[in-house]
Amino acid sequence: MTGADPPPSAPNPVLAAIRSRRMVRAMVDRPIERAELEQVLAAARWAPNAGNRRLHRFVVAQDALTLRVLRMVAPGMFQRPAAVVVICIDQRRAISFGMRPTAKGLYIDVGTVAQTMLLAAQSLSLGAGVVTSFSQAAVTQVLNIPGHLSPEMFVCLGYPAAIQPPGMRARVRVTWQSLTDWERFPTGGDGGS
Repeated sequence: MTGADPPPSAPNPVLAAIRSRRMVRAMVDRPIERAELEQVLAAARWAPNAGNRRLHRFVVAQDALTLRVLRMVAPGMFQRPAAVVVICIDQRRAISFGMRPTAKGLYIDVGTVAQTMLLAAQSLSLGAGVVTSFSQAAVTQVLNIPGHLSPEMFVCLGYPAAIQPPGMRARVRVTWQSLTDWERFPTGGDGGS
């Protein structure tokens, strides 16, 4: 095995988007059209989620002053985005389904929503990046988020600048093979060797 991705049998736009998508850390000062932002949010609705319960909610910020304040309480927000979508967990709704507020599935759903938004942004030629380093209490205050919603991740959106700061480089080229282990169970039905 060479460690390279297998060649697709035919051009596949979804796989091409996955391979070409990057975290955008530099964005130009240009507003996003409301229709494009709504397309990203509409795509997020289709993200896989536990039991089809939709236990996440989105809070969108586009006001320039609000975005500046968010950057002050989010040390991981290097971008100067035109919009931020805050992915929140609806704790009250989760509890109504008998879930603990710390249930792993709630956080997995945040990740699937974020990835879906990133791919939607890519398809619209928008730059996007996620941020998880922020003060939840400050973000709740700045955006006047109700107490039952827990802000968990930002998806920063804007038009990418032509020149991007260097990202963190992996020391070793990562391949799907280096990330994969195949099952190693005995082949006999008796559990023997």
